[in-house]
Amino acid sequence: MLKKIASMILLAVVLIAYSGFAVAQNDDNRPNIILLLGDDLGHRDLSCFGSPNVKTPHIDKLAAEGMAFKKFYTASAVCTPTRASIMTGRYPLRFGINKHFNDVDRWLPESSTTVAELLRDAGYNTAHVGKWHLGGLHVDESGKRLDTQPGPRQHGFDYYQTQIEQQPTRRTMGRKRTLYREGGTVLLRNGQKVAEDDPYYTKHLTDANGDFAVEMIEKFSAEDKPFFLNVWWLVPHKPYEPAPSPYWEDTAAEGISKDQHRFRSMMHHLDAKVGKILAKLESLGIADNTIVVFASDNGAAPEGDVGKLRDRKGSLHEGGIRVPMMVRWPAAIKAGQKTTTFAHTTDFLPTFCEAAGIELAADMPLDGISLLSYFKGDQPPTQQQRGTMVWHLDRYQGERRLGKKTAMTEIAMQGKWKLLARHGKPTELFDIDADPYEKQNLIKEYPEVVKTFAAEIDAFLKAPRSNDSGGKPYQPRIEVKSE
Repeated sequence: MLKKIASMILLAVVLIAYSGFAVAQNDDNRPNIILLLGDDLGHRDLSCFGSPNVKTPHIDKLAAEGMAFKKFYTASAVCTPTRASIMTGRYPLRFGINKHFNDVDRWLPESSTTVAELLRDAGYNTAHVGKWHLGGLHVDESGKRLDTQPGPRQHGFDYYQTQIEQQPTRRTMGRKRTLYREGGTVLLRNGQKVAEDDPYYTKHLTDANGDFAVEMIEKFSAEDKPFFLNVWWLVPHKPYEPAPSPYWEDTAAEGISKDQHRFRSMMHHLDAKVGKILAKLESLGIADNTIVVFASDNGAAPEGDVGKLRDRKGSLHEGGIRVPMMVRWPAAIKAGQKTTTFAHTTDFLPTFCEAAGIELAADMPLDGISLLSYFKGDQPPTQQQRGTMVWHLDRYQGERRLGKKTAMTEIAMQGKWKLLARHGKPTELFDIDADPYEKQNLIKEYPEVVKTFAAEIDAFLKAPRSNDSGGKPYQPRIEVKSE
């Protein structure tokens, strides 16, 4: 009997080692983790980040009771690449992802290791709610999800509710401006389209996402294990639609356009649903040991607000990649903190895993770092710990909004320096600390900085990457050479 028990223990150790992580022994009090992600929500679209027009008291409460990051960056200026970085802790170009998916033939590789997989395998309940945009959400005539591409379950989520991402469905609803108001009619839950008699079928999309998130919290809180809840709102992404009563009436104002009124009502609605989630945590007595993070996937779209930052969604200038972020964890994070420490969407995976007591394998490839010790009051990460951060965005997105001459395709950033390049050719250099609005191009004044960062971009573009996501890896249109 003892030999059999010893063999079972040895097998468990081997399995844990093989999976690339080990769970801390004292895991009875591991925190729940909730990530709330806005879509096209700009740096100044929340009242706690300076919006003069949009009031977000519930999201503001998160910032007031935790730590607000004023210098938080997304891994891309558009949707899908940033979401890939959140899930994997890696730059999206590592997977050949450099623009948004078109709902046809691209997906996050199933071979990638995701934060949901790591947390699930460490004993967490996992659920994804809301927008996905990482592939795999097509259905057959019966409404069953096709298994030709990996979806949320294949990437580590026990439960999910999202919209069908299939053309022409989304394009048609977007054009008619019914994507929110009729969003419940195209919901996909755990591999099956919701039926017409489902209570969520007639719900507004923001209500469907918020209510299902609350439902998951109630379900998970009754079980003796922590949970990871990934809530990716569509708000305030277009189409701009009037939110239901009372949010529409509450945001009426003289002198604003119809789209601006719609935008404000959508933001007011979103904030109210965040409030419902926070209230549920309080009523269940689990708020203190729940990490709640709020951020956005990229900078503001047309009706959003980036303040004085340069450009917006689709641009690698600050307005396209610098967004609000805040984290609340009453059991560990001191309230009322505001920081200008650099942080990035690739940091979520290592941070969440460390908070969950997961020891990542030493050779696991990551581009982000854990911020957990900083959350708890230690010194912020140093430049040496962080290293140079890099970005790549396919030129189509920027050129459509900004024109061929001004659209950048790469960034290298470390400390105060930010170098922007076009197909690997250095074009602009800014001291972001002294010039956050990117008005003074210093590329001629600091040739050594330019040379160093250009070499970082060169190495990044030439690095090997996965190519099992249904698309081709990036090939520069201009040969990239280090000077």
